[in-house]
Amino acid sequence: MTARVALAVLCGMLFGVGLVVSDMINPARVLAFLDVAGNWDPALAFVMGGALIPSAAAYFIRRRLDKPLLDDRFHVPTNRRIDGALVGGAAIFGVGWGLVGLCPGPALAALVSGKWQAFLFVAAMIAGMAAYRYLPGRQQRMPA
Repeated sequence: MTARVALAVLCGMLFGVGLVVSDMINPARVLAFLDVAGNWDPALAFVMGGALIPSAAAYFIRRRLDKPLLDDRFHVPTNRRIDGALVGGAAIFGVGWGLVGLCPGPALAALVSGKWQAFLFVAAMIAGMAAYRYLPGRQQRMPA
């Protein structure tokens, strides 16, 4: 295993542990956050607010580096255009998140719970990604 892969696995595991510790793998917690007219739970707002601290630090450090430690360049998106695909994808993500209470990161972390709902969500997510990538009619393909 290369250092790059090992670091990616370590970061993914740290992210997953954070999701478990903050209880963001619990769909009821997320759905309670989205229920602003009912029994609103602000826990997710605190998790997102807390995530701003390391994210801001990373952007601050990135501006002072020529390249990352384990790659030849930073991979920062340059497209700033808001188009139909972006809006549609965001809408699908938001509707799915609101209906189920899971999004991709927490769903993967929730697999450790052994609950069938997490496995069903991840299977549906993989099927959706495969359909997007391989069904005909797409204007452009994602890079392999």
